[in-house]
Amino acid sequence: MTRVGRATGLVKAPRKDALRLDEIDRKILRALQQDARLTTAQLADRIGLSTTPCWNRLKRLETQGYIDGYVALLNQDKLGLPETVIIELTLDRHDEEMLERFGQLLTNLPEVIEAYLTTGDYDYIVKVAVESTAGYERFLREKLYRIPGIRHSRSSFALRCLKKLTSVQV
Repeated sequence: MTRVGRATGLVKAPRKDALRLDEIDRKILRALQQDARLTTAQLADRIGLSTTPCWNRLKRLETQGYIDGYVALLNQDKLGLPETVIIELTLDRHDEEMLERFGQLLTNLPEVIEAYLTTGDYDYIVKVAVESTAGYERFLREKLYRIPGIRHSRSSFALRCLKKLTSVQV
């Protein structure tokens, strides 16, 4: 099926993977973002559906990739890792081999909780969880700076988290 754009007259084919979510799908996703441990019956009750249609929709959302998975969110403070540090990194080289190797070694570090290859002045933005400034120094010297290829880094300690989402909002 194709559509003709009014202004241009061009024919546009809809994306194969684009499924339009209706409001019930969005309610399911929002409810699961708040509590992924809901039973299907609890979820159905919360969004105003009977159990079987709710289960069918949930399975479709999972199968079509709208739900990547279910996780337990751990408390950094309780685990003795109250400090969050944002690190901006620049590499010496930018060839495919260097980027692949650096990315693999970086993601293997347990302190790294998020890492992004970026555009701009820095090549990577990395978020780490550590127990203290001394713990951060150990992380830098004993782990991060042992990864070959880092030319420059800049670190900022997070003073307070103002907003923390686990996923995009629907």
